[in-house]
Parts: sequence; structure tokens; C-alpha cells
Amino acid sequence: MKFGFEHTYAQELPGYHLPGRPDVVPAPHLLFWNAPLAQQLGLGSIVERDADLAEVFSGNKLPDDALPIAQAYAGHQFGNFSRQLGDGRALLLGELRDQAGQRFDVSLKGSGPTDFSRGGDGKAAVGPMMREVLIGEFLHAVGIPTTRALAVVATGEEVRRSVMLPGAVLTRVASSHIRVGTFEFYAARGDVTRVKLLADYAIARHDPELVGRDDRYVEFLRAVARRQTDLVAKWMNIGFIHGVMNTDNVAVSGESIDFGPCAFLEAYDPATVFSSIDHGGRYAYGNQPAIAQWNLARLCEAMIPFLDPAPAKALALATEIVEAFPERIRARMSESRLSKLGLSSSSTIAVESDDRILLDGWLGLLQADRVDFTLAWRRLADAAEGNEASLVSMFGDRGALSTWLGRWRERCAQDDAGFAGAPQELGRIRALRMRAVNPSVVPRNHLVEEALGAASDKDDLRPFEALLEALRSPFDSAWEDSRYAIGASAEATARYRTFCGT
Repeated sequence: MKFGFEHTYAQELPGYHLPGRPDVVPAPHLLFWNAPLAQQLGLGSIVERDADLAEVFSGNKLPDDALPIAQAYAGHQFGNFSRQLGDGRALLLGELRDQAGQRFDVSLKGSGPTDFSRGGDGKAAVGPMMREVLIGEFLHAVGIPTTRALAVVATGEEVRRSVMLPGAVLTRVASSHIRVGTFEFYAARGDVTRVKLLADYAIARHDPELVGRDDRYVEFLRAVARRQTDLVAKWMNIGFIHGVMNTDNVAVSGESIDFGPCAFLEAYDPATVFSSIDHGGRYAYGNQPAIAQWNLARLCEAMIPFLDPAPAKALALATEIVEAFPERIRARMSESRLSKLGLSSSSTIAVESDDRILLDGWLGLLQADRVDFTLAWRRLADAAEGNEASLVSMFGDRGALSTWLGRWRERCAQDDAGFAGAPQELGRIRALRMRAVNPSVVPRNHLVEEALGAASDKDDLRPFEALLEALRSPFDSAWEDSRYAIGASAEATARYRTFCGT
């Protein structure tokens, strides 16, 4: 059996990885199969029986053209540099081109130890692997670049964490697994040649229009910065907290990757942290733009030696890219949030000061009354249609809200000035636009835990499948009054903690 794998990473970058082999597992059982993604990758009918899928995607019976490798990388973890991390429980099987010709990595996660495992068992548990499905499919549904799960297979064995847990293997699909930490691995060893070869490979794969240009390395860094700007701005605008933005979890493709301690805002507070290991709040919700800039700086540092023959100019080029990041991400976030408010942006680069005041005022109201982040935007769409009651009921300081709503309506009227139609009809159109960018459901933390607990502890996939159905159509008004749109209690949210699952 062959999948049609290619192996450009393995063949063009010898020495950037080590060979590996998945462990044989005793009783593989298919828990999840992503049929739409399989169809996209040309795998829709290559294996038809669940039992055969389980054998293949547990790693027991690999395709004949698979070439399993563990990729090398380093990383700054909570600001501290580790020279050698690497795929300690993952194996890249190969690359597939989808129907549009785009190249994707296909890798196993939780398939056993590799030469980078550092004493770990290389295994994974059902809960964290099924979390990857829920988060990835939701992010994909709302248009955020992300890695995705192709399959999850229970292994029939247990893995030891703080308690014994049922094991699983995830098959992850990504545009690539090249990380900032991949560049750091060779930069830390002073191997400029390998850093440059890696950059050339990444450019050919992700920014082919730059191949052969004299300024390709600088422009590659700018492209990575743009992708990170868009990615983190989109995270912020749906209340996503990655939880562990180490440089080994930052893909130069601009995709979301690794969903261990991730979570979603309930009550709006920029200082929100759910990760059990983020004691200082380094990766708090509101810190994510600054951390994205910090991580970009580490990539620039790795590439400075060949940005320009003159060291001073190379440093200046890198500095310009890093220093431009904060304003660009602020502008991107503001532009998107104006859309979430049902308003047009006066510029694609910057947002007028009055609009920023309006945005800051809205977020200030949410924070002051600890209002549910997801529901507030959705209820504002109701207000656009003239029904303010559902929104007003969420706030304690209704006078402040009324004042802000007055300013918002004035701004809406400015937008509508060039359009014919009754105010009621224009309001209905605005509400439709707002509901198209403000999801009614997100992976609520308590619902995710409920679904994962049932799958792991009771072998019951029904809560998982029902939640997944909602998350794959998150803008659908059908979920508006369902349990999937309701936040957890303040007490439950205050106690909630996420774990990396390793």
C-alpha cells in the first residue's frame, strides 16, 4: 500500500532529522477519522475499513512509501533556551500534495520514543489527542490557519502521567513542521550554513516567489512576520489563549500548532491564564502579541549572519522587522475588531483614533463587568437589529453601556450614509455581517473537558461528536440558544486549569 508520499524535507535536508519507527501497539481502535481532510489529501478511499485505518494510523502497518523521521529543533521555553528538543514523540511519515497542489506534512504524534525523547515514553493519551481534533477543527472553521487532525487511534495500552490514562496516536497534517526552534537548533551551534539551507528550503516551500532573489532572506522574515501578525490577531479576536508560545511551538508557515494548555476566554480579562505551568502569566491572553514579537526576534537573530554582508546593515534590517511588529498587529487587530463591531475600517494599515477609542471603550466595558467575550459580540449583533435587551442583561453598569451604544450607533450611521434603505433594514444587514464574523460557539473549556473525559474515561464518543458538530459550524444561529453557546460559571472558570499532556 502506498499513499504517494514525497520526502523533500528528508532528502533535501540531511542531518536535520534522525530515522525513527513507531511502536507496535496491542489493540488499535479508530476514534476519529477526518473524512473531508482525507478527501482533500487524496486518501478518501485508499483505506476503507476502520480496522485497517486503525492499523495504519496507529503506526502498526505503515504505507510502503512512508519514511519516518524525527525532526531536530531547539527552543526557548518560557524564555529559557534548550539547545536540543526535537520530536520526542512524533514522526514525520512524509508529504502529500492535496487537490490544489499544496504540500502537507503527515506525521504521527504519540507513536513512541525517538532519539530526541530525553527519557520520555514518547506516548500520548486519548484526551490530549482528541483535544487536538476539537481545537484544530474549530480554528479551521473560523478561518484561522491551523494544523489539523486526520485521525486519532486508541492504542489499547495505558500511559503513565499523574495517573494511568488510555493511550492514543494522533495523525497531524501541517503545511510544514518548520519551527522557529528549528532555526535556533543550528544557530546555537554556530552552523550558519545549515541555517541558510533551512531558510532556502522554507522559502521554496512557503514563499516560492522569493526563490533566487537577492533579498529573499529579509523578505522571508517579513513574510513570517505577516503570517504571525495575522495568526495572533485572529487568535485575539476569538479569545483563544495558546498557553505555551515557546519558539518550538511557532511554525514559520503561520499555522497554529500544539494545543496542550490552550483554552478560550470566558469573562474578558487580558490577564487570563489557564495553563498550569504558566505561573508568571508569560503567555496570558493579553501578552500574546508581545510574545509573538519576542519569538520573531529569535528567528531574526538566527538569520542575521546572512541577511546582508555588512553586519551593521543586517542588524538594522532585522531590527526594523521586529520593531514594526507591534503597530502592525495592533492595526490588524483593530481592523478585524471593527468588522466584529459591524463597522468598516477607514484604512487597511491604521485605524482612526476615534475608532480605537470606540474599540477600547467596548473592551473596557467587557472587562469592568467581566462579560462573556464570545456572547458579548454576538449579542451586539442583536442590538444592531434593535434588540438591546439580550446585550444589556449582561452588564452591571448599564449607564456606561448606554453611553457607549450611543457612540457606536453614531459610527454605524456614518457607515450607512452612502447606502439607501430604511434604518431597520440597514441594521438587519449589519447584524448579518456581524454574525458572519462573530461565532455563536467556541470550544468552551468545560464542554471540551466533558467531551474528553467521556471519551477517555468511559469510551463514550457521543459528547465529543456532538461538540465537534457544533464547532465545525460555529457561526450557525442554530446553536444560539444551545448549551454549546453558554459559558461556565465564574467559579468553574476560576478553578479551570489546562495541562500540556506530555
